[in-house]
Amino acid sequence: MLTTLRIKNLALVSDLTLELQPGCNVITGETGAGKSIIIGALNLVLGERADRTLIRSGEESCSVEAVFDVKKLRAPLKSFLEDNGLEPCEDHQLVLKRNFSAAGTNRQFVNGSATTLATLAGIGEWLVDMHGPHDHQSLLHPAKQLAILDAFGGLEKERESFGELVRRRAVLETEKSALIVDEKTYAQQLDLLRFQVQEISAARLKPDEEKTVEEEFNRASNAAKLLQLSQAALDALSENENSLLTQSGVIGRVLAELQRVDAGATPLGALHAQATETLHELQSELSRYADKVDVDPARLAEVEERLNLIHSLKRKYGSSLAEVIAFGDDAKQKLSALESRDAELARLNAALEKLDAEISSAGKKLSAARKKVIPPLAKAVGKQLEDLGFKQSKFDVAINSVAAEVMRLKLNESQSPLTSAAPIKQSGLDEIEFQFAPNPGEPAKPLRAIASSGEMARVMLALKTVLAAEDEIPVLIFDEVDANVGGETANAVGEKMQQIAAKRQVLCITHLPQVAAPADAHYVVTKEMKNGRTISAIELLGKNERITELARMLGGQSDAARKHAAALLK
Repeated sequence: MLTTLRIKNLALVSDLTLELQPGCNVITGETGAGKSIIIGALNLVLGERADRTLIRSGEESCSVEAVFDVKKLRAPLKSFLEDNGLEPCEDHQLVLKRNFSAAGTNRQFVNGSATTLATLAGIGEWLVDMHGPHDHQSLLHPAKQLAILDAFGGLEKERESFGELVRRRAVLETEKSALIVDEKTYAQQLDLLRFQVQEISAARLKPDEEKTVEEEFNRASNAAKLLQLSQAALDALSENENSLLTQSGVIGRVLAELQRVDAGATPLGALHAQATETLHELQSELSRYADKVDVDPARLAEVEERLNLIHSLKRKYGSSLAEVIAFGDDAKQKLSALESRDAELARLNAALEKLDAEISSAGKKLSAARKKVIPPLAKAVGKQLEDLGFKQSKFDVAINSVAAEVMRLKLNESQSPLTSAAPIKQSGLDEIEFQFAPNPGEPAKPLRAIASSGEMARVMLALKTVLAAEDEIPVLIFDEVDANVGGETANAVGEKMQQIAAKRQVLCITHLPQVAAPADAHYVVTKEMKNGRTISAIELLGKNERITELARMLGGQSDAARKHAAALLK
């Protein structure tokens, strides 16, 4: 559920925090007070495009933050957050935030992690469903309608099983398409793969050899210089008249004489002996190093050739030797599959034929089950519509199945039965369309073709009432759902809201007291002057305050109006 909505510097709102309650929340107020700002703020934080003209005059930016309690959310939010590198929810609290500025900066956050607008919108589809004359209405999409029908009939498992068959088939089709090429292309692919496999295999690469080869090449290409430098060091150390070891001997004799005169100089002699030993060790190591330096042009050419080969393979097949080796292994597998193409195609075709039969059978069973669900769904929705003032309307579901076409194509051996027709969706072999005829004698039309926002809102309300237990979206928002409604129908709308709110959180903006009265929480939006500027404010009403607001909606604060308001609340 939506627990908190914070709005700052949006239109007439300076700084507003709305704490919402479980159940049915209604928002009322005079026309122009700013009720629509609440809906606009929610749209923004749920990923709708930002209109920078909405930034409060005199301000550089605005922000909207929404906090949701997702403890009971059925959608796979946890894995979604992990997959997108977003912070997890703490104490089941999901925090969405949207900032945008007059300069064009647009930033959005999920639990404090920066994210994209598309990610924010994707999460929003799981959380909130809005219904109103100008808002996106998910129930108008055939795919959503099909999901509703399946939820109403408890067909989710059958639908998921069918989808798994289609996903498996797609994998096999991808494998098959990689093998089905014309003979010229086939020969070219074989030649290329054979060359790649041969080139990489002949190199006998080791994942970590590049560093070793580079070091050897560096030594071999600088062998003469290395030999010259090491010999110069040996000369300075021991092989000329003024070498260090010669000078060390002179120093040793001087120190020996010093010790005979002063026994206290003995430690100096020990230090000299240690230094002389170190110089002899350095001499030995330098000699061994010089012996290893090999000025061999043939070896240099050999190492250079190996290094050039490594660099060439990396340019072609990967940024490291490990990637080159992996490329070679993958090429071997592809080559093996292509060389045994006929046998592999036969295997794939047999597997596809078996899956085609399973898909056709599962699809027909799912279609039959859906057709059985349609009458009770239509009847239940029709009953709700009757309560909402459509006494002689008709609600129905048109279903079109492609199962027969699939079976017809299976008889044509020249075609792949499922891929020759329109692509089979994971949702089944059916397409459906909710249809509605508001008046007797009129043909039923697709729900999306209804022109009247009042009719649309009531149909949505009827559907939501029937599907409240099955629908997975936890927050339902109705904006002006009572348009063109009055009398007993208004009472029915209020009752439907309360029924839905028993299963889902409802937020309703209304002008009708009959709709506002049954709500669990009632908020009123007002405009006021502060520091010479108009701002919108919102307040949660107590019982007496609710009577005052309902009386205003009834037409005034007369005794009769207040008594009527109290009666509505009671």
